[in-house]
Amino acid sequence: MTAAPRPGVTVFLTGLSGAGKSTIADALVAGLEADGRPVTVLDGDVVRTHLSSELSFSKEHRDLNIRRIGWVAGEVVKHGGTVVVAAIAPYEAAREEARQLVEKNGRFVLVHLSTPLEVCEDRDVKGLYAKARSGEIPVFTGVSDPYEPPARAELVIDTSVTPLEESVARIRAEVDRA
Repeated sequence: MTAAPRPGVTVFLTGLSGAGKSTIADALVAGLEADGRPVTVLDGDVVRTHLSSELSFSKEHRDLNIRRIGWVAGEVVKHGGTVVVAAIAPYEAAREEARQLVEKNGRFVLVHLSTPLEVCEDRDVKGLYAKARSGEIPVFTGVSDPYEPPARAELVIDTSVTPLEESVARIRAEVDRA
């Protein structure tokens, strides 16, 4: 008799630019893969390059991008896969739509990286916040465009006070909970 297949799961990391999404995603994926669990990564910047290159940063296009990510994640989860999403996903309705697309087929774990704006700006290796504050980037989440904190996050982690290892351990505990 074989064990029932593990249901698929999507870990959706959301937060401001510089909140730690990619850093946590990289560490989480490394740990999952070391345990023999293949992972599909949907990084917001990479998805924009390959799947949503025609989209602007209008609210409608940001929502469409998150719907696309949710649909792809749902398809992977349908087959028992594990997905890690790292996307700003600033709007609550779009995140909830992604949740619904995934939950048709498996689990959805929303992780809000609630790192304060000041810390995110200090970490800004690309200089995006400075460009947004100078007006060079007219629409930028956290500066000239809102970030709506999630109402139903399974986990809330402030990476300015929670070390990387602890953040990943908390997420793994949630993922491994059946």
